[in-house]
Parts: sequence; C-alpha cells; structure tokens
Amino acid sequence: MLQFILRRVAISAVVLLMGSALMYFATINSGDPLADLRESRRENRDQLMQARIDNMNLDLPWWQRYLTWLGGASKCLVLSCDLGTTRDGANINTMLLSSAGASLRLVSISVVLAIFIGVALGVLTAIRQYSGFDYAITFLAFLFFSLPVFWAAVLLKEFGAIRFNNWMADPALTTTAIAVVALVFALLVASVLGGDLKRQVLTFVVTTVVVFGTVWYFDSIGWWRQPALGLPLILLGSLLALAFFLVVTVGLAERKILYAGLTTIALGLVGYVVTAPIMDDPSSWWIVLGLGLLSVLVGLAVGWFLGGFEKKVAMFVCAGTALAFAGLVFTDELLRNWGGFLEIAARPISTIGDTRVPNERFDGNFWEDIYNWAVQLVLPTIVLTVVSIAGYSRYTRASMLETINQDYIRTARSKGLSDRVVYTKHALRNALIPITTIVAFDFASLLGGAVITETIFGWKGLGAMFRAGLNTVDPGPVMAYYLVAGGAAVLMNMIADIAYAFLDPRIRR
Repeated sequence: MLQFILRRVAISAVVLLMGSALMYFATINSGDPLADLRESRRENRDQLMQARIDNMNLDLPWWQRYLTWLGGASKCLVLSCDLGTTRDGANINTMLLSSAGASLRLVSISVVLAIFIGVALGVLTAIRQYSGFDYAITFLAFLFFSLPVFWAAVLLKEFGAIRFNNWMADPALTTTAIAVVALVFALLVASVLGGDLKRQVLTFVVTTVVVFGTVWYFDSIGWWRQPALGLPLILLGSLLALAFFLVVTVGLAERKILYAGLTTIALGLVGYVVTAPIMDDPSSWWIVLGLGLLSVLVGLAVGWFLGGFEKKVAMFVCAGTALAFAGLVFTDELLRNWGGFLEIAARPISTIGDTRVPNERFDGNFWEDIYNWAVQLVLPTIVLTVVSIAGYSRYTRASMLETINQDYIRTARSKGLSDRVVYTKHALRNALIPITTIVAFDFASLLGGAVITETIFGWKGLGAMFRAGLNTVDPGPVMAYYLVAGGAAVLMNMIADIAYAFLDPRIRR
C-alpha cells in the first residue's frame, strides 16, 4: 500500500509540474500586462511601465520567469513558500492565505452538507425504488444538476436576500402560505415513510395538521424575529435523535441501550440548567467546543456503564444522542440572539461580501458575531450544495441498487437478518466505495469551480484572486490558485486511495 501511494505521489507531482508550465505559458500569453499603461496619458507613463517590467521581470524569457516561480513554489515542500508579488507589489503569500481561508470555509461546508444529504437521499431512493419518493427525488436531482450556476445564484440573491430582507421588516405569513408549507412538508414525510395507501394518507393528514398548527402558532407569536427552540423542542429533538441511532444500530427493542440513551438525555437536562449562564455569552469558541466534547464524553461513559453486553453500540448511541442534545442547545442559543442581530443589521443578508458588517465596526456578543459571518455563507453554500447533492444522490442510488442485488446480500437475508442490518452493515459500506472517488474529485472541482459563485456573491476567495490575475495578465495570483486547486486534487485522490483500503480490506493486497 505504501509503495502504491508513493508511486501515485510521484506521478501526481509530474502531472502538477507539467500542468503548471502549461498554465504559466497560457496566462502570460493571454494578453498584454502593460495594456492599461500604454493607453494612459500620464506624464510618468514610461517610468511606470519600466517599474512594472522590472517588478514582473518582463524583460526575461518566459521559461526563466517560470523557473523563478517554480523555485519559490518548491519551497512549499518545506513550509516556506515564496510565491512572489503581484504586478502592483502585493505579497501573494498573504493574499493566498486570506483567499484560501474564505474559499475553504465555503467549499468545506457545502461538500459536507452535500455528502450527508446526497448519500442519505441516494440510499432512501434505492430502498424505495420506483416509489413516488424515488420519482420525485430523481426529477429534482436532474433538475438541480442541469441548473446553470450563475442563474441559480442570481435567483437566490433576489429571493434569498433582497425579498427576504424586505419580508423580515414585518414578517408574517398568510393562511394560504402556511397551508402550502404544511402540504409540501406532509407530502415529503408521507413519501419518505412509505407504506400502503391507507398509511400514507394517514401520515399525510396528521403531518399537515401538525405542521399547519405549528407554523400558525409561530407566526402568531412573532417567532420569525424572536425565534427560540425552548426546552420542549430540545427534548423532542433529542428523543428523535435517540430513536434514529437505535433504529440504525440495534432497534428500539434493546431495553438497556434505550435506558442508557434516556439517562443521557436526563443528564443533558441537568447540564442545560448548569451551563445556562455560560452559554448566554461564551467568551470564545473553545468554551463551546469544550462543552460539546464534555457532552460526548458523558455519553460515552453512560454507554459504557449501562450498555451491558453491547457496550460499544451503547457508547455510540449515547454519544450520538449527547451530541444531538448539545447541538440543539447550541441552536436554541443561536436563535435567541437573532433579534439582537437584526437590531445591528436591519437588512441581515447582503448580496455581496463574506461578512454583513466589517469586523472592525461590529459590536455584538458571541452569538451575534456568528450571524455576522454565517448569514453570508447561506446563499453561496446553497448554490454549491444543491448542484453537488444531485450527483451524490444519483451515484449513491446506482451503487446501492447494484450492491443490494449481489449474492451475499441475498444470503444475508436468507439467514433471517432484518432489512436494517442488511442495508446498514452489509450493503451501505460496499456501496460507498465508488462514492469516495466522487467525493475526492468533487472537493477539488468545487474548490476550482467556485469562481462563478464567488464572483456573483462578491466573495473574496480563490475565485476572485484567479479572476483578478487573469484580467491583469498577472501569472502570480493565477499560479497560486493552480497550486491550491491542483494540490487539493492530488491530496483528495490520496485520501480516496486510503479510504478504499479502509472500506474494502481486499484492496490492501
């Protein structure tokens, strides 16, 4: 395995080297870096042109300039990159760190969301093949996959920012809008749960009534400007999380693990009361992460002591339940501070930039500061996530269908194993093997393909740096972008190879 990885690294290094030479040559021949000065009527035009020639080494052959860049870039192997300066003298290292941080924040969130949602939808549609839910998800997947990114981004700017901000000035829903929301949500729930026609109709009716009543109540109390979950919804969400982890592991009939999960929720209630003063305005992320880690450790301890003969499963269930409880508490505190953020930013979601209010002028608490940078992630993240979900769901569905028709799956069913065990422990793991390749390429392509999204939303990331370099015929920013995008492609392929060996031990040989 090590020899295989080393060989792949060597081949990838050669590909990166050849690609960098081609990119450099194409960039410097895409235009004239002195065009703006040639058209200028300044008295010191000749001096400015000579200064730029000296700064960009335009008097040297292209291959010599490329070797100079390659020498500085090769120092990245020892964590001492020297990518030079732009044509205006700005340090590219500093520019790259700032741009990469913005792009990675955007791309990482969208990739994680797309993986979880896309894989889950793919598995569900494979299990419910040729059902109404399968047809609906298939239609939406093809629709989203074919959406032009720039068109979807412009629509989101219009409805997700401009019109949403107008609505937040006096938020209220009509009875018709509430009914539409309830009907759509009920249709989704009924199609996911499935069953015979009588069961689906009953699920649809009950869900419609519950959702309509809930949304109407929220609208009547002005929940949209002063939202909160409250302890009842936190408890309900934790119980649903416990039920989910039980269903995917041992089922609801395992009493000891069920009681361990309920004990975890009870201890979560105690922690909710004790940590309330701290969570009102924590001083840093370290406190929040520390409390989250403590919740997981408590869940692991409860699972260990109360799990009986299934300690490992009980620890997994209790830790997952504890993490869900902590996440709901975090969400509740975040929602409670939405009203305070609206007082600072009356129109919360702007259409450009990566923060609503510049940090040097922002005066809010810990939770309001989260809103300041998080609300701007919503729209571009939705654009990138929706496009990726379509691909993940289709690949997962095809892989899952191929897997569940294999002989060993039929053997597992003939031995009396439940569908839950067959799907989660036997079929899903093998179905994920081809998905690892898609994940690796998707992360690298999103990092390199966010140029349009970043441009539309005014996001100062790698895409903006790449576009600025091309517009000014400056190879420095373009090559820095290539270094990150190409390096990400190589790194993610290495991770995919290792993931193959983990998912299928036969590959290790």
